[in-house]
Formats: sequence, structure tokens, C-alpha cells
Amino acid sequence: MANLFENLPVGLPGELFETLARGKHVRIERIVSHGQVSPDGFWYDQSESEWVIVLQGSARLRFEDEAADTELGVGDHVLIAPHRRHRVTHTGTPTVWLAVFFQDGSAGHCRKD
Repeated sequence: MANLFENLPVGLPGELFETLARGKHVRIERIVSHGQVSPDGFWYDQSESEWVIVLQGSARLRFEDEAADTELGVGDHVLIAPHRRHRVTHTGTPTVWLAVFFQDGSAGHCRKD
């Protein structure tokens, strides 16, 4: 893939995760969403840090330790610390994310304000 916005699939039953690059301690993914959200009661609980940016569309994330959703539009990004439970509560059609997963004990709590 040469362009992150080319070949955007439609009519997906779930989000599409494509690994663009990976190394010993890092993985970069393109994620394409078409209205998908996390299933009821499901929380991501990852052992690695995740920095994610919305390149196209919109999304909302819910963090277990926060009462309100975090709204994300084009250019908005968040850093999610390891084991910070979160879920996707909204995605636009289509939404293109770029996610960088990495092993690093220094990742902190960041969010879009």
C-alpha cells in the first residue's frame, strides 16, 4: 500500500487492521472503521502502549477511568498507556486511524482536551 487512503474497503463486518511496519518493539497499523464500535461489555486491555491518530472521519473512545467519552476528529490523537482499559463507542464512515503500538514503560496518560 502506497497511500493510506487508497483501497478503503466498504461493507466490512468488523474493523480492518493492516500492519504497515513492525520491529522488535514497535508495530504500526492502519485501521479502517465503518461505524463499528466495541461490543457491549468489551474493553481493550493491551500490554503495550498505543499512540493513535484519526486521519479521516471521526471516533469516540471511552476510557474505563473517565466518565465522558473522548471525541476524536481529523488530526486528533491520544496516547494510551499499557493496561488502560478503553473501548470504541463511535466511528464515522469511513474512519481511517494510524496506530503505533510500542513497548515502553514510560508511556503516560494523555488525551485530547
